[in-house]
Amino acid sequence: MEYRVSAPEVLREPLLVPEKLLMGPGPSNAHPRVLEAMSRPILGHLHPETLKIMDDIKAGMRYLFQTNNAATFCLSASGHGGMEATLCNLLEDGDVLLIGHTGHWGDRAADMASRYGADVHMVRASSGSSLTLDEIRKALETHRPSVLFLTQGDSSTGVLQGLEGVGGLCRAHDCLLVVDTVASLGGTPFHMDRWEIDACYTGSQKVLGAPPGITPISFNHRAVERYKRRQTKVKVYYWDMFLVGDYWGCFGRPRIYHHTISSTLLYGLREAIAIACEESIPSLISRHQDCAKRLYDGLVALGFELYAQERDRLPTVTTIRVPAGVDWLLVSQHAMKTYLVEISGGLGPTAGQVFRIGLMGQNATSERVDRVLQVFRDSIKAVKPDFVFRKSVSKM
Repeated sequence: MEYRVSAPEVLREPLLVPEKLLMGPGPSNAHPRVLEAMSRPILGHLHPETLKIMDDIKAGMRYLFQTNNAATFCLSASGHGGMEATLCNLLEDGDVLLIGHTGHWGDRAADMASRYGADVHMVRASSGSSLTLDEIRKALETHRPSVLFLTQGDSSTGVLQGLEGVGGLCRAHDCLLVVDTVASLGGTPFHMDRWEIDACYTGSQKVLGAPPGITPISFNHRAVERYKRRQTKVKVYYWDMFLVGDYWGCFGRPRIYHHTISSTLLYGLREAIAIACEESIPSLISRHQDCAKRLYDGLVALGFELYAQERDRLPTVTTIRVPAGVDWLLVSQHAMKTYLVEISGGLGPTAGQVFRIGLMGQNATSERVDRVLQVFRDSIKAVKPDFVFRKSVSKM
């Protein structure tokens, strides 16, 4: 039989992948140990060695989340999968969801939750700021939600949302607290159990420095009990907490086949978690905060204005207001084309208004801070030669 579609000529060419410095909001550059781990042989999704690696990951993520939750596992998806799974498992038709909005990810959560039939309400922080406890308390009293969704670190605005005290408010109002830590975990303190957070998830490709595509997630006993009281099945099989949790051996039942997990992504994530554990949470956070301060000081010294308020800045993603007369896209393109350094523009409410520089994982070092400052300065100068800097990077 004749095959009418020919094999593409382009696939006769060798695969070429350039070495780039990823100083945007994610993904970050992976540690060589992570890349080496991922080159190991593929295993079956239910092989005992694979299950052992899954158990290692669960233990490591309990440490990083600072939780003893049994229902701590991973989803075979990007960080968006964590958002989908928390909302899909904890909401039913007509349930009230309150979103604390500090940027784009509040809008994304609202879109997802509305598709699951939730009655969505928002309490919005002012531009570049986080919500206060009093603002959250008033919104809980007004809307009486069954779930409150917060983003600890919104990568679109560079805003860090305070969480201490919010869990207690939620319990007083019979409300579950869900927190997105995709861009924040490892760069700022997070205490799931101590802060009474009911469900959270993070990104593998940010501070951890593993590839995207596998998302750590955790549900506490209150979230599990809410699941058990559901009147309807979870609307998406793939996100069902009990089904995925049984694959990961979280509930004391025999492990089941749920889907075919990528063993190579497991290898990479396990190695990334091991590196983070070796460094320790205090050291990891301190390194990111020190590098963020070095970046802030360098940007301000050059005359740039930071978007997020000083008290609300996320250490891992810094947002810089685009100066008048500067084309942010040309600056970003110049940095990439000339230096192979990624500097991103805004997203959602900050699109066209800010640059975003990420300091995450292997990229949170003083050397890489200095490198991105120099590239940023040189790229702006290349795009707008008459731009006046307050001082030279080399003289800082």
